[in-house]
Amino acid sequence: MRFLVIGLGSMGKRRVRCLKALNQSEILGIDPREDRRKKTEDKYSIKTYDSIDKIILEDIDAFIISTPPDLHTQYLELAISNKIPAFVEASVLLEEVEFVSKKNIENVFIAPSCTLRYHPLVKEIKRIVEAKEFGKITNFTYHSGQYLPDWHPWEDVKDFYVSKRETGGGREIVPFELTWLVDTFGFPNDIKGYFSKTIDFGSEIEDTYAFVLKYDKYIGSMIVDVASRFATRSLILNFENGQLRWNWEDAELKIYDASNDKWSAIEQLQGNNEEGYNKNIVEEMYIDEVDAFIKGIEDITLFSNSISDDIKVLKLLNQIEISDGGF
Repeated sequence: MRFLVIGLGSMGKRRVRCLKALNQSEILGIDPREDRRKKTEDKYSIKTYDSIDKIILEDIDAFIISTPPDLHTQYLELAISNKIPAFVEASVLLEEVEFVSKKNIENVFIAPSCTLRYHPLVKEIKRIVEAKEFGKITNFTYHSGQYLPDWHPWEDVKDFYVSKRETGGGREIVPFELTWLVDTFGFPNDIKGYFSKTIDFGSEIEDTYAFVLKYDKYIGSMIVDVASRFATRSLILNFENGQLRWNWEDAELKIYDASNDKWSAIEQLQGNNEEGYNKNIVEEMYIDEVDAFIKGIEDITLFSNSISDDIKVLKLLNQIEISDGGF
């Protein structure tokens, strides 16, 4: 297969690595920035171009769209009109995703990113929830915190898309996290919350979202922020007969079984880390996600996310913002 990676920033380069790890050798890249093209060519030995106009689309079997979210639609439209399957990084713009969904009357395979669903411990959490090993869920609390300037330490926050209010870093991470949570717990009956700017990154973006998810028989609470000076993901999940704890930095699940008053642990297998990234950001979950996309080209059921689910998740984000007076 011949892949076209659109956008060669940090995520685009990661997707090139994923394809290489999956023994895919026919890879082209495009990016308007010469420095990104040169770095990609030097490091990964692929041919790159400054514009998609220089690509013969009939020769391309699949798109990997790794541009900023506000550029996704133009390339998804191109994929649809040329019947090219496309993987696209996580979106944050509901209207854009709805537009693409309506435009895709040919049902071209579009695979929205859902990276954390491929994290080994997230998969284990889902298995435990579905197995009902410890009875019914009673509640959960979850905190996802990062520090926005750490995303691209080589450039100022104002110089990339996270400084725009609609595609701001905090706003983007809410659906990124909800995508794995709704896969594990299902979609909530209701969601309400608050969002606010608590730190000055030199742009008018909200950096903290706090919200509550209401299910039939239990409640979950979440904080998502990009103001945390130490990156963390921390989950406490309570059951009738036990408790599960996941701390991102510990790389393990801790499980309390009330029936025998004992704790046990499931360790995360060691993965590979790209230089310059948090040690917990293992390449394997990204590789598995791209592998699922490739398999999904033949059988869409082998990829675990869809445009329709993406829309439902982004509607949850909008509900949070509306409950606090609107965006």
